Amino acid sequence: MIDLTKKPEKEFLFGKTFDELKKVVGELQLPGFTAKQIADWLYKKNIASIADMTNISQKNRDILAQKYDIGLAKPVSVQESKDGTKKYLYTTLFGKFIETAYIPEKERSTLCVSSQVGCKMGCIFCMTGRQGLQGNLTSGEIINQLKSLPEFESISNIVYMGMGEPFDNTEEVIKSIEVLTSDWGFAMSPRRITVSTIGIIPGMKEFLKRTEAHLAISLHTPFEEERQALMPVERKYPLAEVIDEIRSYDFGRQRRVSFEYIVFEGLNDTPRHVKELAKILNGLRCRINLIRFHEIPATQLKSTNERRLLDFQQELKQKGILTTIRASRGQDIYAACGLLSTRAVMRDEN
Repeated sequence: MIDLTKKPEKEFLFGKTFDELKKVVGELQLPGFTAKQIADWLYKKNIASIADMTNISQKNRDILAQKYDIGLAKPVSVQESKDGTKKYLYTTLFGKFIETAYIPEKERSTLCVSSQVGCKMGCIFCMTGRQGLQGNLTSGEIINQLKSLPEFESISNIVYMGMGEPFDNTEEVIKSIEVLTSDWGFAMSPRRITVSTIGIIPGMKEFLKRTEAHLAISLHTPFEEERQALMPVERKYPLAEVIDEIRSYDFGRQRRVSFEYIVFEGLNDTPRHVKELAKILNGLRCRINLIRFHEIPATQLKSTNERRLLDFQQELKQKGILTTIRASRGQDIYAACGLLSTRAVMRDEN
């Protein structure tokens, strides 16, 4: 495993697509079939170094190792909740911190991965945004959150809902999905992967065109002024335009679009919001996923009470909208996105 607290001396192989591996092999003048061998070792087997790629000749392994390393890194710490949820902390190529949440359930285990260090979108309910954008993760760093996890073998679903805005790092996110879903990679079904965005339209269009994974939109209120106050991105990419773009795309019967909706007390949980949500989503095959707010420091936002949450769900269902409530997990640890890494950054700076 690589120590990412130090600047790497070599380029990493992990996270490269098959086309990129073929380019590596070509530049090093290795046999063409070596790309397939490397992909098998990287994504289908457990190895610690290029030296472990035993079906590649010693001479060719030496050539490869002169310029490249595997590029896997273990988490530096973990917090475990009484409900089984675990929050892992990883270091990045530039010495910053990212979070990964492992969420075990009866019938599946979900991994929530980060795509950036920090975030520049400035959503007022998100701790990650207070860090500002510190850097984009590579495809390898994104997938490392899966591969280096102790529970790797048990993961059934992946959600890009951790730190960062995935479509502010579109190419690396799409590349990571290619590695995860390709036969030469991890061969996961794209229906096991969901990417959540606040609505960056250009990145969303590329994602819909080039992958088959599910899409989740952070909505949080159907009203423009309220959404601007919560999410500054509304000024550049209005929700109405995001929904129009979704309506123009044929999702088929298998691919899913959902809307994430954090329910804040007295702010976005009224009958007026129910009526407007029904209006803007009319005719769109989708679901709304209601989320309890995990409170963060220095905010006046409060989570709605349980009775109102259930009533809000029922009112949306009565309007014909499939509505679920996400189970709250990890309440006894640093559950809200960005809390654990912010704490690590502050400790590192002191």
